[in-house]
Amino acid sequence: MTRRRWIADSRTDTTATLTGDQAVHLARVLRAQPGQIFDVVAGGFLHRAEVLSVNEESVVFTLHEELEAEAALPVHLLMAVFKFDHMEWGIEKATELGAARITPVLARRTEKHLAQAAAKRVERWRRITLEASKQSRRTDVPTIDEPMPLKLALSHVTSETKLLLAETEQENSLRAALQGEVSRVSLAIGPEGGWTPEEMSLFSGSGWQPVTLGPRILRAETAAIAGLAICAALL
Repeated sequence: MTRRRWIADSRTDTTATLTGDQAVHLARVLRAQPGQIFDVVAGGFLHRAEVLSVNEESVVFTLHEELEAEAALPVHLLMAVFKFDHMEWGIEKATELGAARITPVLARRTEKHLAQAAAKRVERWRRITLEASKQSRRTDVPTIDEPMPLKLALSHVTSETKLLLAETEQENSLRAALQGEVSRVSLAIGPEGGWTPEEMSLFSGSGWQPVTLGPRILRAETAAIAGLAICAALL
């Protein structure tokens, strides 16, 4: 039987601690008891762990042997801010597919009220990634950056391969761009209505390569999922 997996809020050399909603759920709903065994991700490593103490404020585990686990997909996803319900769904699925980092971008065509409210949504997006990481049995939680303008977001990109999903690109496919020696990838997804010509110039000046997912026009969240699925299959 597969053991339940938790992601620790803090750790020492020999223990890991869960707090907040995770502790409440373990204590109140699952009625965890000292001596029970779970899988716990602590400091980016997966351990077999034994419950040492339980209350609704914190659950402390003794860390035992380290277990084998897959690394995150080496993809940094830049995603223009769009309708929050669709974006939350996209963030959840991007987490399940293994994205290592997600940067919400305030694009020129991001609706004004969404751009103004985006900063207040970050903590919710981070909670979504935590739950999605546990559900998909990841050993890490993707980084969710604060929303930022495109020019600033591009300055934070360190990947060797930088790919821009562009409706105007007809020939160079994402799959073709990922052939050969590729270690880390940044993938940019535009807003509804696409990137402006000025933004396309920013990408071009920063060494980004336009790629296509095919002839169909996809919603932003669908494009993110399709792009990550292709990356997961090829990297």
